[in-house]
Formats: sequence, structure tokens, C-alpha cells
Amino acid sequence: MRRHGRKTVGLLLSGVMMLSVLAGCGGNNSTDGESANGGGKSDGETVKLRMVESLTSPKRTELLQKMIDQFETENPTIQVELISPPFDQADNKIRTMLAGKQDLDVMEVRDLNVAEFVNNKYTEPLDAYAAKWSDYATVTATAKSVGTVGENLYFMPSGLYLRQMFYRQDWLKEKGLEVPETWQELVDTAAALTDSSKNRYGFSFRGGPGSNGTTDTMILSYNGDNVNLDDSQFTKDGKTIYSTPEAKQAMELYMKLYKEASPPDSINWGFSEQVQAFTSGVTGILLQDPDVIQSLQQSMDEGTWATAPMPKGPNGKALMAAGASGWGIPSYSKHKEEAWKLIEFMSSPKQNTAFSKDYGLIPVHTAAAEDEFFKTGPYKTLLDMGNQPDVFVSYKPAFQYPGTGQWGQVSAESQQSFLLGKTSLDDLLKKWDEYWANEKTKMQK
Repeated sequence: MRRHGRKTVGLLLSGVMMLSVLAGCGGNNSTDGESANGGGKSDGETVKLRMVESLTSPKRTELLQKMIDQFETENPTIQVELISPPFDQADNKIRTMLAGKQDLDVMEVRDLNVAEFVNNKYTEPLDAYAAKWSDYATVTATAKSVGTVGENLYFMPSGLYLRQMFYRQDWLKEKGLEVPETWQELVDTAAALTDSSKNRYGFSFRGGPGSNGTTDTMILSYNGDNVNLDDSQFTKDGKTIYSTPEAKQAMELYMKLYKEASPPDSINWGFSEQVQAFTSGVTGILLQDPDVIQSLQQSMDEGTWATAPMPKGPNGKALMAAGASGWGIPSYSKHKEEAWKLIEFMSSPKQNTAFSKDYGLIPVHTAAAEDEFFKTGPYKTLLDMGNQPDVFVSYKPAFQYPGTGQWGQVSAESQQSFLLGKTSLDDLLKKWDEYWANEKTKMQK
């Protein structure tokens, strides 16, 4: 990941959900009234914090408000206003607030936009605050790394995302099929499950926003050992991962996955549509983060679905990375001490573990490794992958590049054109190659 660079998935998960658990994971959430960077209130005055979230949903907003209510009860001189823009408008709303220096004290920062915020000097380094927080010692190296740009921590993750496979156990049994272990097997299995006359398709394709989560994962896994794990959009010889013959093989398979195993209208699907298709019995295989687990548990009968590790590439390896969003402080906030106190409260082992269970995330503290909730059931797959670090290999995402924030849109629009036959595969990969080569050049200036 960012600070620690070359790590395997075993190391990635070890502090989160595995064997080496740090002792003494206490719940001391007090900063003893000290400010790391100044600011704050006068004695006896009520401070009003404004906080904005990005990954908005009704349930998530409810969980955040519950934590805020408890925080206000324990800190009667601090009031918190939670701003919850619609999900598809939230990031732009936050950018507008920051650019105009509107009143704001705590903001949700994402791995996709942290470099942009840092480059624009929108966000405050949190290292001085974290150094005074006793529970920071039990925050996993992965969580610290995801929230870091260069040598500074800029947001405290609220939980970690790591993709896995969800599949219709009953469908595979009905067809006498094994759980796919490679990308080629996934495509073949999904095609075998597909019967368009019954509105049944093997794969929950995502061709709209966020589609690069699949294309990039396939291309990375097909490039395998040739990927520069510290700068993952590039190979070890400095070329982009899109310039290789392996990238072409991966995208040819991607086309087959769409044409032979996915609903035609899934070319426009985003997160909600692909999950809904799986839970409603339209599709048989879904690749997603653990935050979908609760939706599956609520919508599907027990025993009809199960989880499995992510598919491997031709060389027997899958390249993976943890993602996150979390809480940062605007650089111009007038109440940084109180803002950090809120972040510290929400990030405590008690609050973070409860939030992770309720929302479906991997907690950021090592204490979760001792919790049966994360050691059994659908979360166990994450442990299984972590126990094979030479197979499920961790790479550092390209979050240090400002262009990462726009890559999802560029990738989605161009791969849709490719799937519709409007763009050749060679032209598609050339476009992607040029995009990242240009990003590298800009970083080197």
C-alpha cells in the first residue's frame, strides 16, 4: 500500500482479522483536552461542528447519527451537524464546500480523492493528533497506509473494503459445477449458468460507474508477477499494465464475460443494480466488497449463496488491494481539536467494530481478529485469502496520482464503447495506456 509499499494480502489482513493481535486494545478515547494544532473553543462555550459524509445511504446515515448522538451526550459542549448529500452528488458537494472554504470541520475522504485533496491543500495532516491517541497503536498497518499520502496521515479510515466472490450455491449444485478459481473458470462457469430464456445469467456484470474495479483487477491478475506492486498501474519495466499482451488477453475474456454470461442491460449497471440482480435471482456470481453481506442475508434464503476467494490469473495469482474511506479535517477548520475528538471517538475500537458489524466492513483495529463475527460465515473467505499471501498478492493502488479520481469515469465510458463495438480493443488499451503514461509524466515534473 502507500507507505509500506510491497506487502502481501497476508500482511494486509494480518492486523485486521488474523493471528497477530496486539494486546492492550483499550478504549481510552481522550485527548486530555490537548490540541495538536491549535484552534478550538473557549472554556464553557458550545462548539458547533459541521460534518459531511460521502458514501451516503439511509442506513449508513442512521448509524453515523447514532454515534454522533452518543458523542454529544459524552461531550455536552460540542454539537455536530451531519450533512448527508445524495450519494451521486456527495463528492462534488464536498469539493465545492472545500473550494469555497464553507464552514466544515469533519469531512469524509476517500482513497480515490485523497491525493486530490492533498494537492489542493484542502485537508489537514493528522499525524500530530494520532500521536496523542492511545488507541492508534492498535490501528492496523493497512488502515494507516490507506489513509496516508507521502509520509502523512490525512484520513482515519472508518473500515476497510476487500473484494471477494459471492455465488449461488444452489445454482452450481443444480448444474453440477465447481466453484470457479480462475478468471477463465469464472467466465466458463458463468456462461454455463446462463439461460436468457429464463432471465437467468451467470454473472452480475457492472458496466457503469465503478466498472474499472473489474477491468483493472483482471488486467492486474493477468500481468501477475510483472506488475510493479509499489506502483501498480505500471509493470516492472516501467510500462503501463495496459500496454502488455496480457492486458489484451484479459480484455478479450472481459468481452466474453459480458457477451456470453451477463444481462445485456448490465452494460449500464452500477453497484445497486448488480447487487439487486444477484439478490433477486437474475444473476449467479457477484464480485463485491463485504458491505453487501447484510443485504444478501436479508434478501436471500440461507444456504442458497456462499463466498469464495477472488479468481486468479493464468499464473495462479490474484492481485488485490484494500480500499477505504474515512474522516479528515479541512485545513481551514476553526475547530480542529474538537473535530479530532469526534474522529477519535468514532474510530475507537468499540465504535469502529460496532459500525463495521452493522454496515459490513473490516474493522481498522487488530481486536477484530479475536471476534467470532469476523472469523466465521461469509467473512471467513477474507481470512482464507490472507492465509495464502503468495497467491493473493497485495499491491499499492494508484491513489497517489491525482488522475485516479477521474479514472473510473474515463475507464467506464471507454469500456462501454468497446463492448458496444464502437471502439476496437487496440484503441481502448491505447487510450488507457496513454492516460496513465501521462499521469506518470505529470508526477515526475
